[in-house]
Amino acid sequence: MRHITDLIKSSIKDINEYVPGKSIEEIATGYGIKPEDIIKLGSNENSMGPSPMAVEAVRSCSETISIYPSPDAGELRSVLAEYVGFPEDRVVMGAGMDGVVDTLMRMFIQPGTKALISTPTFSYYEIAVRAQGGTPVFIRRSADFSIDTDAVISSIDYSTNMVFLCSPNNPSGNSIPESDLREILDRSDALVFLDEAYVEFANMQLTHLSNEYDNLIVGRTLSKAMGIAGLRVGYGIVPEWIFREYMKATTPFAINRIGIAAGLAALKDVEYRKKTIENVRIGRTFLSDHLSSYCHVYPSEANFIMLDVSPKKSSEVSKRMLKKGIIIRDCKSFRDAGEHLIRITIGTPDQNRRVVDTLIEILQS
Repeated sequence: MRHITDLIKSSIKDINEYVPGKSIEEIATGYGIKPEDIIKLGSNENSMGPSPMAVEAVRSCSETISIYPSPDAGELRSVLAEYVGFPEDRVVMGAGMDGVVDTLMRMFIQPGTKALISTPTFSYYEIAVRAQGGTPVFIRRSADFSIDTDAVISSIDYSTNMVFLCSPNNPSGNSIPESDLREILDRSDALVFLDEAYVEFANMQLTHLSNEYDNLIVGRTLSKAMGIAGLRVGYGIVPEWIFREYMKATTPFAINRIGIAAGLAALKDVEYRKKTIENVRIGRTFLSDHLSSYCHVYPSEANFIMLDVSPKKSSEVSKRMLKKGIIIRDCKSFRDAGEHLIRITIGTPDQNRRVVDTLIEILQS
């Protein structure tokens, strides 16, 4: 007789659990530090907090939470379509960009199919592929963390249904050149998922290529520049041929009423978004200028920077930062990242100064 646990798909049992950034509560309890003395710079959240307009929108809609939201978040899709410059029937929604990825995996990945993942990068791609019984194929990035375009193209075969590319990449912060993306799209009959979660902080975006290529999907989010990560609002720009099938496969009511209200308000608050982006750009320069004499700081176009703290181990540096009440990200949980890389979210000016003083002290000891 089979054991009840045998009912779980083997593809799920084989998945390594997603490793999130540590929470303030976890560090406060583990290290005996007051929560107000802890700064959280490990999850690439918006250090300026949410838009005041979004907060007010949440308050205003709180008494309507007994009612289902619109099934396709149509009012938010309409504003997002205007924001990205695409028709509404090219914009799809999900509970965070992870939700968009999950729906696409239900549509295109099954046992016997593959997805190419350029590592190190966001680990949820692998989880989503394995959950549907697909096989992830890992293509290691070059030493400077750029995409190995030739290696990606040569790895695509008849069973390859998806290629994941993150730009700016998490955790390295670098963007893929348009010429490289075009080459992959031109020479591939697989779908390419371009993750642009951090694109508002970058010098360029490649969303416009969706008008030229029927095999390009662009993922976006309101978690970063819009500051509503806790409400899980993601979206994608898809080819017309995918839209109707996506609407069949997606979870009903994927975006809740509060998320819709906050998203609409955050998109309307242009001044807040400008301040957020400016804070990130100034903070990136500040951290890079003050830390580059003590470790290697990789160029970044995201709201974080990645550093090589060799010869020290990333785990050692991260733990010592935690003891000082500063949460950063040890990158060793990212496949192929090694044991010397850390990632730090750009904070407020005061937080950035505290990071610099603390990290320099650790690196010099």
